[in-house]
Amino acid sequence: MIKLAENTISQEELIALSKWIPETQQLTKGPLVLEFEHKFANYIGTKHCVMVNSGSSANLLMAYALLEGDYLKNKKVVVPAISWITTLSPFLQFGFEVFLCDSNSKNLGLDTEKLEELFIKEKPSLLILVHVLAHLNNMDEIHRICQKYDVIVIEDACEALGTRHLNGKKAGNLSLAGSFSFYYGHHISTIEGGAVTTNDTKLYNLMLSIRSHGWSRDVDQSYKESWKEQFNIDSVREYYTFYYPGFNLRSTDLNAFIGISQLDKMKQICKVREENYNFYNQYLENKFWKQESEYSELSSFAYGTIVENREEVFNYLKANNIEVRPLICGSMGKQPFWIKKYGQTSLEVADIIHDYGLYLPNHLYLDEEKIKFVCEKFKEVAIPKFF
Repeated sequence: MIKLAENTISQEELIALSKWIPETQQLTKGPLVLEFEHKFANYIGTKHCVMVNSGSSANLLMAYALLEGDYLKNKKVVVPAISWITTLSPFLQFGFEVFLCDSNSKNLGLDTEKLEELFIKEKPSLLILVHVLAHLNNMDEIHRICQKYDVIVIEDACEALGTRHLNGKKAGNLSLAGSFSFYYGHHISTIEGGAVTTNDTKLYNLMLSIRSHGWSRDVDQSYKESWKEQFNIDSVREYYTFYYPGFNLRSTDLNAFIGISQLDKMKQICKVREENYNFYNQYLENKFWKQESEYSELSSFAYGTIVENREEVFNYLKANNIEVRPLICGSMGKQPFWIKKYGQTSLEVADIIHDYGLYLPNHLYLDEEKIKFVCEKFKEVAIPKFF
């Protein structure tokens, strides 16, 4: 079976973990979480990183910290129609008005003309974007529009770890804050896990507090002293004082132990994923659509295609031991949770992806020979679909 994704945690790492566990004094969040956060922030190029227990929690944490920190002028947010459920769901859970924006047909990032129309009509305070299959949005134009209409932008960068913009900055460092997932099948894995990156020190400290119940144990000393003074908290009371109605989204040192060794592989992971993307372009000859985006390094998540006969292709590839999936989850506007709340929302490009999109495998353990086989089997049955 050529799988859509493969486990990135090696036997050597598992053996090292098994030796470390009996020797450690702390498996819960401790010094290794701090070490991972420092190394991950350095890798992304941001000042700060907050490690959490999943990519979903990373989005939840970003959304709630922006609310509690009074960053937002209202509770209106624009979300890409082509995204993931937990890109959108925190905003529904926190009572936001959510507006779906269609994608452009080149890289499946936001359609900036449609985005500006939404900004004019709805006047939101926040935009969260998704770099679909690791292809960056048109960031220069998005920042121009967001600045014009006073909209904060954050990134769900879970599919784009390692992708670098032409300006040299990586996904997760192209906005106020970025989220990542370290689940099986992503670029690196900590079994379960995620992170938020940011250069905003206030937001960073809010997230540290909200991640752990809303107390101040993890925050910078200056913030801790300021909060104590504001609420007249003594040195005894501070241990169980909660400044925000927080969550428990913490990771563990066990996850961080794996994450630290996984980060050492990122250069190789990005290199292989970009090479594989180029092999797909070569063997499919751009006949089944090709994502086009601006990047200096592409840490390709998977290879997107659009076909008329999706179910037939899916079953044929499965019969040939090739695993494929819908292109992310299509359009949020056609998902049952959205239909139950708002009715079906039709969006031109997102609807095509919803009905005809498939993505093909890409991971560290694929090579040219396997990709050539996937492409041969794919071309034997696939009928191209065009926008």
